[in-house]
Amino acid sequence: MRCSPSPALFLTTCAILLVQSCSFRTAPLWENFSGEKAFTHVQHLVDLGPRPAGSEALEKSRLYIIEQLKSAGWTVTRSEFSDQTPRGKITFVNLIARFGIKEKNEAAQFFLCSHYDTKSFDTIRFVGADDGGSSTGLLIEMARVLAMSPALAAKIELLFFDGEEAFENFTTTDGLYGSRHFAEELRDSGKAKSVRGGILFDMVGDKSLDVTLPSDSPAGLTRNIFAAADALGQRAHFTYLGGGMTDDHTPLNQIGIPVIDLIDFDFPPWHTAGDTLDKISAESLEIVGRVALYDLVQFELK
Repeated sequence: MRCSPSPALFLTTCAILLVQSCSFRTAPLWENFSGEKAFTHVQHLVDLGPRPAGSEALEKSRLYIIEQLKSAGWTVTRSEFSDQTPRGKITFVNLIARFGIKEKNEAAQFFLCSHYDTKSFDTIRFVGADDGGSSTGLLIEMARVLAMSPALAAKIELLFFDGEEAFENFTTTDGLYGSRHFAEELRDSGKAKSVRGGILFDMVGDKSLDVTLPSDSPAGLTRNIFAAADALGQRAHFTYLGGGMTDDHTPLNQIGIPVIDLIDFDFPPWHTAGDTLDKISAESLEIVGRVALYDLVQFELK
């Protein structure tokens, strides 16, 4: 004998299944980015004190970054090189991370970059909470979130540049040591043509967040970042800088890779002893991290 359920019972069962289905639906990738987690990474780096190129504190920073990335499933390569500086020959180390454990010979499709050194000063104690710390903490948290989408993570290379800061003043030979070296190697390898673009993060933690895109930013990337900020209701935090900007994106743009610099250059404690942890916020880190992830998912790598 076969018994047919009543219409009421059928509708109730469907409603329960629908609720259960919705409860298992995952949040969009960008909503997993935690400003608090990013801030914790910045705090750890700041606790190490000043971290100029060639210092013991910067090596401790490297070990921390490597440990965090490996725990999220990324393979990290130390790219060590030496260069002449106004203070003599210095050894620098770029960190290059790809998702998974297999060696990848081809270039990634997209770069996410930060410098992790702090400027060297003889007269002040400069810990670089925003300048050097905020972008590095953000990129470490970005690695954790990207690992939730292996297919997306496989298209990305994380770049932690050493020696962004000039020892005296920015010139063609003083400053951007890590990004210049990386760009030269990439150009010489012939792999630059396969890279679609990139995002550089620098000084993204200011409590009064006002990301100032350089006026010469690549048009497509600029349009997409603004659209991502609009979509998340954060457009008020993104505007234009009055002019251009020399930063770690510069050498990459010079070899034909469009890279945008997400930087809040309206930061009064820049290059002063006041660039401390109390000047940045988890909220600002979260805004920039989520906007960048939205851009990656919905525009750059869709």
